[in-house]
Amino acid sequence: MSRLGISLPSPVQKLDPGWPGCESLQLWIKRDDLIHPVISGNKWRKLKYALLDGLCAQVGEIVSFGGGHSNHLHALGYCCWKLGIQLTALIRGDYRHQPTPMLQDLKAWGAQVRYLDKQHYRRRTEPDFLQQLQHVHPHALIIPEGGSQPQALPGVGELLNELEQDVTHILLPVGSGGTLAGLIRARCRAQLIGIAVLRGRGYLEQEVMDLVSDPGACDWQICHDFHFGGYAKAPAPLRDFCRHFSLQTGLPVEPVYSGKLFFALKSLCQSGFFPAGSKVLALHTGGLQGKRIGSE
Repeated sequence: MSRLGISLPSPVQKLDPGWPGCESLQLWIKRDDLIHPVISGNKWRKLKYALLDGLCAQVGEIVSFGGGHSNHLHALGYCCWKLGIQLTALIRGDYRHQPTPMLQDLKAWGAQVRYLDKQHYRRRTEPDFLQQLQHVHPHALIIPEGGSQPQALPGVGELLNELEQDVTHILLPVGSGGTLAGLIRARCRAQLIGIAVLRGRGYLEQEVMDLVSDPGACDWQICHDFHFGGYAKAPAPLRDFCRHFSLQTGLPVEPVYSGKLFFALKSLCQSGFFPAGSKVLALHTGGLQGKRIGSE
């Protein structure tokens, strides 16, 4: 695994944006986006033990799922290339005539790319579909969309051991639920506030609970007020915020995940959501594929 060049622990930086409402708060950012320039943020933490187990079992192929701009597949594709494992990527939608930058990277790294229509992609978690897929790829390790599976949770929980600050709240973006579930499993003592990046009230909560045997192990919630209409939806106010925030702080953000996280942080500070004296940590989960495309 040393071939991958992972840099841990990721640093924690103080954030002082001068937003109204944060005068009595301490704000911090956990810079998981700095773990690696390609294997970014929570993608590495969720893949770590799956890849270790795959190497121990001498797995020659990994099959996984994602969209045309998937941060998960981008990180996984690079890992497989460096580790000498064949990746078969099952992509939602047909990009054969207009491959995205992410798909171009996957092909440059030797991945096999297959395109699925929405009907077939929707079956990606069904046991019968997965059984058929395993039959076609009998010796492959199948990793779910986003890397979110029970095997991913210990790697996510390890980030708590890296914290030297005694924080009261941790904010993080939620797409497939694996990162939030990992922090719950690790019995985080801070209040966990997930920021939904897609329309998924109830659905996202269930995804998290399906991953964690004891979802009541700590205080957590998912806020659904900042998805801006759905996954990868990025109206002008969000894009403007991302540009201004990056210029102000020097932090790289994009409108799919991290931009929505920091927009939510600003809004919650302004609304008085956090009690005076709170120590709030925003988890920058990396994954900047959203900066490479024009429509997301």
